[in-house]
Amino acid sequence: MSVPQSQFVYERRIAFAETDMAGIVHFSNYYRLMEEAEHAYFRSLGLSIMHRRDDGVIVGWPRVNTHCQYLAPARYEDIIQVYVDVERLGVKSITWSMAIYRGETKLAQGRMKTACCLCRADHTLESIPIASPYADKLQESPYLGQSEPVSR
Repeated sequence: MSVPQSQFVYERRIAFAETDMAGIVHFSNYYRLMEEAEHAYFRSLGLSIMHRRDDGVIVGWPRVNTHCQYLAPARYEDIIQVYVDVERLGVKSITWSMAIYRGETKLAQGRMKTACCLCRADHTLESIPIASPYADKLQESPYLGQSEPVSR
């Protein structure tokens, strides 16, 4: 069986600091892996997770909801791939689908919903419609919805 097609694939090695005493990745680090992959996807499009507008206000993407289902352990020194897809591109938010693999072994499946927000100097947030340059480059994945086995 082959791994799924995806809008973007982020690959990296598991560091020792991400593991527990058994050398297995701590569950909380899967969320960090998904966030790293999201940031790398933005960079691949010439975007950033934080964009300073001309008026000095920052446009950012705080998390609204996250979920991760663990299917198999990742271990120290594993090379993993995070498959990133835009599941839904809303007016003010993005729902991400993330699948984490080691080769052909699916380790985890996750989702994140992020809101496009103005991040002001006084630390207040205001959700806003997704505008340029993000709206120009982001699109829903054509690969989601294809049948894929739950485990490999």
